[in-house]
Amino acid sequence: GGGGKGIRMSDNVEELRTNFVQVSNEVPGSPMFMMQLCKEARHLEVQIVGDAHGNAVALNGRDCSTQRRFQKIFEEGPPIIASK
Repeated sequence: GGGGKGIRMSDNVEELRTNFVQVSNEVPGSPMFMMQLCKEARHLEVQIVGDAHGNAVALNGRDCSTQRRFQKIFEEGPPIIASK
């Protein structure tokens, strides 16, 4: 769902069981994905425009890593953390 809906972190099997039930109730009928947590990862976004001939160009990028409860607080551009 957007805005972090359904996102949970589980440290053990019991938390996983509890979180699975909670998420199933929050997003009924939606597919669910389980992922390994990447600590200290950055959330970078890039705008790309392409045409029907296979031409594409990256217009700009931004760092959206500053978040609270899985919602972006602000976007910083250009993303200075990433090299070209």
